[in-house]
Amino acid sequence: MLSLLRSQQTLRPLLAITQRSTTLRTTTKTVSPLLQTQRTMSSTTHPSLTLVSTANAPAAVGPYTQAVKLGDLLFLSGSLGLDPAVGKLVEGGVEAQAEQALKNMKAVLEAGGSELGKVVKTTVFLADMDHFVAVNGVYSKYFDGHKPARSAVQVARLPLNALFEIECIASLK
Repeated sequence: MLSLLRSQQTLRPLLAITQRSTTLRTTTKTVSPLLQTQRTMSSTTHPSLTLVSTANAPAAVGPYTQAVKLGDLLFLSGSLGLDPAVGKLVEGGVEAQAEQALKNMKAVLEAGGSELGKVVKTTVFLADMDHFVAVNGVYSKYFDGHKPARSAVQVARLPLNALFEIECIASLK
């Protein structure tokens, strides 16, 4: 009998905690739809931003735009080696994909009112860092007299299993 009393005394605090947890869960469920409503209400582009797109480069493969203007800067999304006419990666390996991606990037830059000579920073994404030298050969054809700041990183995987992707920030002045 004594052990039964002790177990009931031990269980009382646990029951109280369980009852409070249930109350908290109920409160969370009540608030959750309100939070979801607030998130979905901000789906318009701010007036300070201008979205840029061109048919001369592949359409975005997700819920984003090819580029965004903000003040005197143009921010380009990543460009893959997609042929804009068919929407598929070009054949020929990393050099062919880099060449096409840089052509696509150039088309978006020009559509946004900039040019290769105004690129401030690029980020290169490689599926394999062993392609670094080959990619530099293609990259240097586009940035021959102008050397923007650049980062190059190997990633686990790129969209559509691409071998190369590049993004950049450019000046509009």
